[in-house]
Amino acid sequence: MRKILFGVILTLIVLFTFRYCNQKKEERITLKENTALIKEQVKNVGKLVVTEGHFSEVFTYKNSKAVFSDLLEAKKQAIVIVNADVTVGYDLSKLEYEIDEVGKTLRIISIPKEEINISPDLEYYDIQADFLNQFEANDYNNIRDIVKESLMKKIESSDLKANAQNRLLSELSKFFILTKSMGWKLEYNQSTIESVNDFKRIDIKL
Repeated sequence: MRKILFGVILTLIVLFTFRYCNQKKEERITLKENTALIKEQVKNVGKLVVTEGHFSEVFTYKNSKAVFSDLLEAKKQAIVIVNADVTVGYDLSKLEYEIDEVGKTLRIISIPKEEINISPDLEYYDIQADFLNQFEANDYNNIRDIVKESLMKKIESSDLKANAQNRLLSELSKFFILTKSMGWKLEYNQSTIESVNDFKRIDIKL
């Protein structure tokens, strides 16, 4: 009788041990699958150009310099018509993050700053220049720099950057939806993201 009881107990121990080990194996597999899914999601975001704009400007460029010991003033000027395409984008392949498998947490460490690309098309009209103050390559470079500076100010005062930020928040929200569906946590800037709206309240330094 004692041998039979010992045999039953031994059998139960073996069964429980096998079942416990099998459950741990399944947990590890699920964890690796979840980790791979998160990595794939971050990778798929890639390069994201979020908003585009177009600006048209008319500039009058003037330049003068004194010659012959300030006895004369040599002038030059031109009318410049500018048509510029502008994009505001975020290269999310530069997104820095880490995956805490043990704590089941995706941590966003840093979000890349927006990239503003300006592609101006300049057309010159009514170019006038005195003999002693002709147009040179440096003038065209100066005009291009002035145009870009002016366009940048217009971009700052427009809604392009705000629209770009909204699109960025939409992309970041996908990480929250994914992690929440898997029972993981999402953190940014040492703060836990509890809802999609949390991205709008924290400082993402755009």
